[in-house]
Amino acid sequence: MGVRILGIAGSLREGSFNGRLLTAASYELPRGMELHRWGGLGLVPPFDEDAEEGPEPGGVAELRRAIAEAAGLLIATPEYNGSIPGQLKNALDWASRPYGDGVLKGKPVAVVGASNGVHGAAWAQEELRKVLKITGAEVLDGTLPVGRVARQLDEDDRLLDHDLRRNMRAHLHGLRDHIRLRAYA
Repeated sequence: MGVRILGIAGSLREGSFNGRLLTAASYELPRGMELHRWGGLGLVPPFDEDAEEGPEPGGVAELRRAIAEAAGLLIATPEYNGSIPGQLKNALDWASRPYGDGVLKGKPVAVVGASNGVHGAAWAQEELRKVLKITGAEVLDGTLPVGRVARQLDEDDRLLDHDLRRNMRAHLHGLRDHIRLRAYA
């Protein structure tokens, strides 16, 4: 059995660039690594501390189960007004609970992002890294901004630029290596 990672695109839009970036990542996975995409972001209700008492909303249960079953996460975020999308932040709030013992605690996570602008969601990636660290996730160093993304993907969602492909592979190898080190710690 390979190392199973969970891919989450931070956009709700069908065919989003960040969803396509996860597909591009799937072509660059190291041997023995499997990427499973979770598409339930739109099913997670707004976070409400009163709702923590139960019953657990179905979308939240699905999110928590998917994260718990994965050895690590690859999150691809767009940038909305210089930050991460509200729905992605909302899902992370749910996954961080119960406080101090949520499914993100200790989970290795790599962050990537794409936009049609030149900066490739760089600010959003930094914001996402901050949020993930606060939840207790083990966030890998570095980001992978993919700017002008519409020009960077072919019709099969493969990255066209050799350097971007190499950087994606390095990012994914780093995630795999972190997962392996954590397994032996």
